[in-house]
Amino acid sequence: MKAQNWKKTPILVQRTDGSETRAVVSGRERWALECLSDAGPNGCTPIDHPGPRWSAYVFDLRQMGVEIETITEPHGDPFPGTHARYVLRSRVTKIDGGAA
Repeated sequence: MKAQNWKKTPILVQRTDGSETRAVVSGRERWALECLSDAGPNGCTPIDHPGPRWSAYVFDLRQMGVEIETITEPHGDPFPGTHARYVLRSRVTKIDGGAA
């Protein structure tokens, strides 16, 4: 993702139940939201989109009303275990007209 100014950006969140809310995202939360939006139904993992605190960004976005599904996936050697895949379920639009 290209370097850019991650300033405050107002968004409209349309949840899967048809309800809507408005919020303002900035910084890493905005970065994470744009990664999720760009990834579409494939979602993002901290493995393919490195960021220091994905779970915190997702928590903050959920507090703003953004629906994000967490899918637990296994991974193998050399350090087997599981990781999270985050998938954006809400429709999110920048209020200034662009898609977030």
